[in-house]
Amino acid sequence: MAQGIPEEVMLNTTLIKDLADVGKDAALLQGVIMRIQDTPNSSELVTYAPFTLFPTPVPKAVFLQALAVQTHYNTLVDKISRDPDFLQEALASTIAVDDFTARLFRIHQQILREGRSQSIVLGLNRSDYMLDQREDGTSSLKQIEINTFAASFGGLSSRTPDVHRHILKVAGQLEESQRILDNNPAAGLAGAIAKAWELYGSERAVIMFLVEESQRNIFDQRYIENELWKRNIPTIRKRFDDVCKTGSLDQEKRLFVDGLEVAVVYFRNGYMPQNYVSEQTWDARLLMERSLAVKCPDISTHLAGTKKVQQVLARPGVLEKFFPEQPQVVEQIRATFAGLYTLDMGPEGDKTVAMALAAPDQFVLKPQREGGGNNIYGSEICQVLEGMKESTERMAFILMDKIHPTPSQNYLLRRDAPLQIRNCLSELGVFGAYVRQGNDMVMNECVGHLLRTKSSEHSDGGVAAGVAVLDNPLLI
Repeated sequence: MAQGIPEEVMLNTTLIKDLADVGKDAALLQGVIMRIQDTPNSSELVTYAPFTLFPTPVPKAVFLQALAVQTHYNTLVDKISRDPDFLQEALASTIAVDDFTARLFRIHQQILREGRSQSIVLGLNRSDYMLDQREDGTSSLKQIEINTFAASFGGLSSRTPDVHRHILKVAGQLEESQRILDNNPAAGLAGAIAKAWELYGSERAVIMFLVEESQRNIFDQRYIENELWKRNIPTIRKRFDDVCKTGSLDQEKRLFVDGLEVAVVYFRNGYMPQNYVSEQTWDARLLMERSLAVKCPDISTHLAGTKKVQQVLARPGVLEKFFPEQPQVVEQIRATFAGLYTLDMGPEGDKTVAMALAAPDQFVLKPQREGGGNNIYGSEICQVLEGMKESTERMAFILMDKIHPTPSQNYLLRRDAPLQIRNCLSELGVFGAYVRQGNDMVMNECVGHLLRTKSSEHSDGGVAAGVAVLDNPLLI
């Protein structure tokens, strides 16, 4: 191993060289690439999901660390969702200045006043990490965020292992192909939905996927739907507009949409302000929250996944509140935290502002938004903070240490993009699923993983944003 070059960089560079530069294999590899690129894609409706040509090396120790901590994160999210006083305190400054979070919080408060109609809680989340490169050359697992709402790519990531196995076999790398891990988040996520449906107790009732008007990522969802149909559980796909027009509650608060009783509402839409196009859309969200249907997520779990809650959890003593007398669990979770800092008004927030302005390249400025492409980096942090450093507007953001992963080299296959080797950065996601009925945790599992890779020239943005592509870890 060359001195001073991390092992994962060397491995991927060597793999690409072996596949692309060795004379007798070069034509074979080119054939693989051309067959992928020449796949007809003239349709504006259907194209292949973008992916890396090769799997990306990931240190085995940190990969296993991410899997091991996931059930603790599931428990943490559930505990937060059941603690209205904590949510009130944690989000007080945010809801004062962020209209979207405030609107969600008002629904949460109304549900608390009325009393929750359903004791079954279904949580499907994904905790996202990058590997922070230490000075000694080792990698440290650091969490970027946890997604409690519409955590995507559980379906497509269930298929990418076979893609990379095939590519490596065609390229003559049989040994490496056998090292691609099995991965089936779609089955695990569907299993949790199925358990919630079973506990609801009506075979006539359906699972409703609440989806966008125009759905670019439909096949990712279809994998989960198909897993449910394999279990003979009926699913329907509806939009907010459908719920507005045909949704109703009966005297027992059972939810009916288009004449069908809904056992589970699986939200794949509703996490961004632009998803709520009218007052009727907000009314539809409230209708679903008030209903007997199991919500994934329910409103309190939605709020538990906000950036502000993530920042508050990093304060000394907060994790201990949720895991009393469980110091090992606290240690496991806290080990994944990057530095997180408040921008609330007062001396602590002022210190954060000064710190960010002094070294903007060391931080990421995060608003309370999901969906990718919202974060602020580098010199733009200075522009944004200078404009609001004396204003309460800054309380809608948090500041986080920027994670510095080691680049690797790969080809990114994306429709209409030139094929060239690039320096890439990867992000590891771990899927968690849990079901609780009353105080009984019926299911709490880590159900799979996701690796997304993007060119190092991009600071932010995921697959849906057109920046990152799907990938597989090759453990080293």
